[in-house]
Amino acid sequence: MAKKPTDRNGSGTGKQDRIVYSEFGNSEEVFERAVPDLPPNQQNLRVQVSRKGRGGKTVTVISGFQSKPETLSDLAKKLKAQCGTGGSVKENTIEIQGDHAQKLVQLLTGLGYKAKISGG
Repeated sequence: MAKKPTDRNGSGTGKQDRIVYSEFGNSEEVFERAVPDLPPNQQNLRVQVSRKGRGGKTVTVISGFQSKPETLSDLAKKLKAQCGTGGSVKENTIEIQGDHAQKLVQLLTGLGYKAKISGG
């Protein structure tokens, strides 16, 4: 017969329910860093084309955003639709599949952002 895993008290709860160390209050409280949601005309964006670490695939990366993740995902959706390609939002950058640097700079400046091509 298999024996249930027990902790030091013999309560049978296993390791999943134990808190090894907790210095301040409840361990479930998570504080997020405040992200300033600046208007588009106060954001300086960099648009660059990259192939590193992507198996030879070309990706246009837009960085320098200072806005909420919801705003970023809405903007990414608009840009992907205008370029007719896929893409993703990773941390504070938007990645659009393919080389669309010129078109993205035009679209972003049309939306009020300060954008310029970086690198290469």
